Amino acid sequence: MIFIFLLLANIQENSVFNAGFVYWGHVTAYIVAILAGITDFLDGYLARKYNWISDFGALMDPLADKIFIVATFIMMADYGIIAGWIPVVIISREFLVTGLRLLATNKGQVISADKWGKLKTFLQMMVLLIGGASWINLISLAKVKLIWNISLWGVVLITVLSGVGYFIRHRALYSEST
Repeated sequence: MIFIFLLLANIQENSVFNAGFVYWGHVTAYIVAILAGITDFLDGYLARKYNWISDFGALMDPLADKIFIVATFIMMADYGIIAGWIPVVIISREFLVTGLRLLATNKGQVISADKWGKLKTFLQMMVLLIGGASWINLISLAKVKLIWNISLWGVVLITVLSGVGYFIRHRALYSEST
């Protein structure tokens, strides 16, 4: 669904696509993004409830989440909905935590998502939902400017703090002498 979203989100008005086609392509992209979020939640819920957990799912589910989040934040920066430094912070945190998880794996340990990582993902999804609604003109960010700015700063803060938390809790992985 990520790639369908990206394809539809990148439709631009030109000699082939008129404004109406572009708008409905973007609306469809927004709906695809919402459906991706719902199916991701449902997949996780069912996997936990019925213990339908596989190594492939454990690897691909968080990876797909990261690809979706990063791609969508980059698109929002490209469309001028958010500042370009916000995706940089998000991408940096994801690379750093993924690197820590790889280090843990090499030492025979697993670092699972904690409540702060889950809160981070939830808040990022909410910001993407609001930003996307503004992108297709369902809402005006100017009318909800205070809420929007608090949401953005909240996402950045929780993203950074949740990443720092992983490094503090798992410092033995990188502070041991070899």
